[in-house]
Amino acid sequence: MFKRMHGKKGFTLIELMIVVAIIGILAAIAIPNFLKYQAKSKQSEAKTSLGAIGTSAEAWRAEHDTYVANKSQLAWAPQGQNRYAYFYNGLMIYSSFIDPANGTRDTAPTGSYIGTKSPASLNTYTSVAAGVISTNAGDDVWTYTDQRVLNNFPIGI
Repeated sequence: MFKRMHGKKGFTLIELMIVVAIIGILAAIAIPNFLKYQAKSKQSEAKTSLGAIGTSAEAWRAEHDTYVANKSQLAWAPQGQNRYAYFYNGLMIYSSFIDPANGTRDTAPTGSYIGTKSPASLNTYTSVAAGVISTNAGDDVWTYTDQRVLNNFPIGI
């Protein structure tokens, strides 16, 4: 009734299970690293934008011997779809970002890291980028100062 195959062709169930187990182990190692590098690439937006804000502030200072006092003087706006909200001396200069949970625009994260500064003191500045770059993380906060110091303060990551 059934013909037996004399030449063994194909894989046994054990061989297939071993291959699946190896693929599972490789995926368990590779996926977290991939997500980490993906978050790092998203952070480049904050670094680039803060540098551009700093350049605008320095250009204003070169002409007026003081740093920017309001948003319109800064003459900066982000390009494309942004994952961060931006602040300059406590003033919000861009207020929406992409929410990674659903890919839509959302309001800016708020927190004590934004800081405030009196407009009367315009000898220094601090710009801040705050955003959420992954669905399982807290706020990712970057600061950039007039001393050209860039710092990262991941909150809850």
